[in-house]
Amino acid sequence: MTTEQTRPTETATETAAPALPRGVVPLLVVSAFVVILNETIMGVALPQLMTDLEISAARAQWLTSAFLLTMAVVIPLTGWLLQRFHVRTVFLVAMTTFSLGTLLAAVSPGFGLLVTGRVVQAVGTAIMMPLLMTTILTTVAPERRGRMMGTISIVISVAPAIGPTVSGLILQDLGWRWMFWIVLPIALTSLALGAVWVRNVTTPGRPPLDVLSVVLSAVAFAGLIYGLSSIGESAAGHIPVAPWIPVTVGAIGLVAFVARQLALRERALMDLRAFGTPAFSIAVGLVAVSMMALFGTLILLPIYLQTVLGRTTLETGLVLLPGGLTMGLLAPVVGRLFDRHGPRPLVVPGAVVASAALWAMSLLDVDTALGVVVAIHVVLSIGLALMFTPLLTSALGSLPQHLYSHGSAIVGTAQQVAGAAGTALFITVMTRRSAAELEAGLGTAAATAEGVHAALLWGGIISAVAIVVALFVRRPQALSD
Repeated sequence: MTTEQTRPTETATETAAPALPRGVVPLLVVSAFVVILNETIMGVALPQLMTDLEISAARAQWLTSAFLLTMAVVIPLTGWLLQRFHVRTVFLVAMTTFSLGTLLAAVSPGFGLLVTGRVVQAVGTAIMMPLLMTTILTTVAPERRGRMMGTISIVISVAPAIGPTVSGLILQDLGWRWMFWIVLPIALTSLALGAVWVRNVTTPGRPPLDVLSVVLSAVAFAGLIYGLSSIGESAAGHIPVAPWIPVTVGAIGLVAFVARQLALRERALMDLRAFGTPAFSIAVGLVAVSMMALFGTLILLPIYLQTVLGRTTLETGLVLLPGGLTMGLLAPVVGRLFDRHGPRPLVVPGAVVASAALWAMSLLDVDTALGVVVAIHVVLSIGLALMFTPLLTSALGSLPQHLYSHGSAIVGTAQQVAGAAGTALFITVMTRRSAAELEAGLGTAAATAEGVHAALLWGGIISAVAIVVALFVRRPQALSD
């Protein structure tokens, strides 16, 4: 029996793929940027939605929670999808689904259809990032991957960072539906151009779909993300279900899911043999820590700016904008430096800079000047920019070709879980410390400032651990040859 016969599910990306036409990678990047932007675009709009739709804060939060839960369920499926279908087919399905969800949200007369639109949007969003990663890994030579993965870093880090800014600018003069009407023509244009430009660059196989793995992954990741996301809400006393219940169910489901994948081996829904590559495991761990810091600060800083410093939603979005733009401008530069020097000269300084910024943020108080907040956030963004591209390239570039799609799905899932965990940690610590300070007699602004200080102190501690782990990052062997 030949090697090829013993690995039937590895044919999807095993052969060399043709080069993509000029303009396809930028199209994929823009498409992914637009869909990922929607992950954080709703946060600033929630107060207006609560008024317009006459709903409570707990119900309004489902516009974000439903989006994240859907992504958590769909992302583990993308490894199988990218092995089973052509890249062109997957792209058209992703953008069609996202466009349909955007249209439903834009025309929704009430809360029910709006949530449905967000869920449909999330299906397309969940597919796009692994599709972009796998396509670049399949078509770009190893010596140029750092530069190309730099463009992916723009999507992963900048799109969520500027989501609040975009929604703040739109809501300043327009209603919340315009957040979807403005996005819709961009999505439809990407869909039309993709139908013309995107060609098939892989040879799909016929990997089996293990239904039990799908069920277990849905229980595991949806349970973990819902439970972690509701911990902060629990600290404030507003929860439909105690967070420990979905977290426990998710944890049990995760153990069962991992056991099932290891038993299935090459027939796994998400091939966890990727973790057998040390470079992949270390890089994914550091990506998770970076996403915890990014999403934790993205949710904490707006609270600090509005509650402690008394800034408007528009001002809050503009304060976060320089950091997001900094990450976007640095990503291609960092990618080129990675191609020349490898990951360690970038990741270690990046971890140090990000940690220093988080420690500096822990000193924010009621008298901090707005310029200081902007400066520290920019420094944090520089540190994260130095880490994202090298870590993503090292993680996925260290894998054999037949694990590219699975590696992309693992990275995407890790980002979602880490983002939820970071949000839960930061919000929980902040809420509990603030409540204690209020009981002690402090005013709302001062108590919130103390809560922010405590939460970011934990961020600093976690980031210090990341510095130590960063010392073990190595250039993938495939990129060293």
